[in-house]
Amino acid sequence: MAHPRSRRLRALALPLGLALTASLGFLPQAATAASQGAAPAAAAPAGGPLLSYVVNTTPGRATVGRVTQEIARAGGKVVTAHERIGVIVVHSAAPRFAATMRGVRGVQSAGATRTAPLKPSGTTDTGRPQKVELTDDRVAAAGAAARARGDEPLEPLQWDLPAIGADRAATVDPGSRKVTVAVIDTGVDDTHPDLKANFSARQSANCVGGVADTSPGSWRPYDPESDYHGTHVAGTIAAARNGVGVAGVAPGVKVSAIKVSEPGTSLFYAESVVCAFVFAADHGVQVTNNSYYVDPWMFACKDDADQAAIVDAVGRAAKYAERRGAVNVAAAGNADLDLAASKLTDTGSPNDSTPTTRTVDPKTCWDVPTQLPGTVTVAATGVQRLKSGYSNYGLGRIDVAAPGGDSAQVPELPAKNGNILSTVPGGDWAYLAGTSMASPHVAGVVALLRSTHPDSGPQEIQWLLKQQADNPGCPAGDAGCTGTKHVNSHFGYGIVDALDAVLK
Repeated sequence: MAHPRSRRLRALALPLGLALTASLGFLPQAATAASQGAAPAAAAPAGGPLLSYVVNTTPGRATVGRVTQEIARAGGKVVTAHERIGVIVVHSAAPRFAATMRGVRGVQSAGATRTAPLKPSGTTDTGRPQKVELTDDRVAAAGAAARARGDEPLEPLQWDLPAIGADRAATVDPGSRKVTVAVIDTGVDDTHPDLKANFSARQSANCVGGVADTSPGSWRPYDPESDYHGTHVAGTIAAARNGVGVAGVAPGVKVSAIKVSEPGTSLFYAESVVCAFVFAADHGVQVTNNSYYVDPWMFACKDDADQAAIVDAVGRAAKYAERRGAVNVAAAGNADLDLAASKLTDTGSPNDSTPTTRTVDPKTCWDVPTQLPGTVTVAATGVQRLKSGYSNYGLGRIDVAAPGGDSAQVPELPAKNGNILSTVPGGDWAYLAGTSMASPHVAGVVALLRSTHPDSGPQEIQWLLKQQADNPGCPAGDAGCTGTKHVNSHFGYGIVDALDAVLK
């Protein structure tokens, strides 16, 4: 079981030749040379731990250039500078580096992106999925029946596709090859037989450390056994209808990978996420999927200078992608928290050193990027069209909902698994659950909307997404669900509708 603060769910793998996997419980460009993995660390001057920082300035070459000179004087080494959004990534071991930079003219915020010192690639192992053999004749029988109908062999196990009309949508319009969804995640195995036909290498990169590396294969997972999260997300979005395995929500669109997770840790730091949004924007991506929160803070609080700098930097990058035409979709999180509550308790931050228990105000402490303005925030549902037990919620905080899986909501045969089946590295398929799995369903529907409304901007696409969503309303007797039959805390505007996206 993954840490309950993470959106990245660890699974149980059940190889079948097809290797089905069942999971239980919580889930989980700028200057300088490209890097393999993390960007090279600066030589550490004596005084403090070597940390990574974001220094946020007034955008523009002149200001960024002048601040860069001040960074060197303060004991920092520039890793990359995104001049158009005014975000500079820096390594420094100077004890008061951030405080010094906050006093520099043109600097609007500055802070450390982590609490643990920078480390070289290949640190601690995050564990392996538990694999067991599955010998179930019903799967083979269901696959044979599916092929006879012209469906994908494992499609009978995908209860989530008919739940949003994606199976019927594919017969109308599977999506345009001109639309690309970027999976900002742990990397994607583009050699997977269900993904390779729809994969866009031209729009893929490794952004770990803050500098985009576009060398062939750089976007693949560091460790296919543990870094399978991004590949699973990619399959839900755009697994091809090719007679192999599963089908994606938008099987006709392209999918790209922008890897942002630190090797051996699956931590997603701000400098990598900033790089990912900028890269996506500059490479014509129309949709980004974000099934994570920016580490090490589950909620980044704007009354803390370091955390405020993280919100500022990632917010600028996400807004830049939106201005360039991208719709950013993000998972709401898996702690069963009411994001509209007056106070929340965070016991897992910072998650890269020693966590402490703190009380946070959701009005000023944000889950980044999911609570950034303009981002589509997605809650998870199960097969019974109820909120998944783990899913965060909140009136005015959730935009839409989508299937994310729930082991307590079990479909009928042949599936008999309430979680989400999709691709994993090595040519296999796996069940996972979480808002991580809900978000790519929405990204797929957004990709269909971008296909059928190619001239519509991000705001209009979001409006259509919400207008077409189907809201089941608050369950009878559930006092935790607030709102109306049109907009409520569990589903936002409703569960997304892929069929409406291609018909209306």
